[in-house]
Amino acid sequence: MRVHRFMALLAAAALFLTACTGPSAEEDIYDHLEEAVKQEDTFREQQQPMVDLETKEQELYDQIINLDMDQFDEIKKKSQEAASLVEKRREKLELEKESIEAAKEEFDEIKPIVEDLGEEKQDVKEKAQELIDVMDKRYNAYQDLYKAYDKALTLDAELYEMMQNKDLKEENLQSQIEKINESYNQVIENNESFNEYTEQYNKLKKELYNTMDLEVTYEETNDEEGDSSEEGS
Repeated sequence: MRVHRFMALLAAAALFLTACTGPSAEEDIYDHLEEAVKQEDTFREQQQPMVDLETKEQELYDQIINLDMDQFDEIKKKSQEAASLVEKRREKLELEKESIEAAKEEFDEIKPIVEDLGEEKQDVKEKAQELIDVMDKRYNAYQDLYKAYDKALTLDAELYEMMQNKDLKEENLQSQIEKINESYNQVIENNESFNEYTEQYNKLKKELYNTMDLEVTYEETNDEEGDSSEEGS
């Protein structure tokens, strides 16, 4: 019933030294970019709780499908428990979304700064514009991922509701499971796109800092992928 989602995270950087000639505009860009990373802290914090909830739900699902119909009361009880876990997963998903949107709002603060850069900083402007383009694509990819996962959660909830019906037909159950599998296939596809843009973003951000003559150190643990498993029947 389970598929795996690996969420790539934004890399955090700490300013070690700025060049003596570094203009305040470049420092402002740095500040907004690193604040955007901080805004995704809540996004990061949801990963392990999501794994824990998904693991518990998976265990319940396995128990349910191994029960006989003469144990229907137990099937109903466990289905209700699993449904409550789906809603908790949805709450975590909403927290993720809010965090991503807050980070994007902070990131967008660099756009007018970049536009105002003079011709003498054309190389910085071009590299920053590359970063902006990738972040916009990353944000759109996350929105697609969110919608796909939200749909999958709705289908999961419907499945557990169906399992509480003693007259549930086998063909209806199988049809729902197929819908869930198709939905999680879309989740996987959208997640891969999101991760690709995240990796591109991290690479371009480092290049931008180099172009702006900023010496920074990176917290490599935040540049690694977080592991979050998502479920499908």
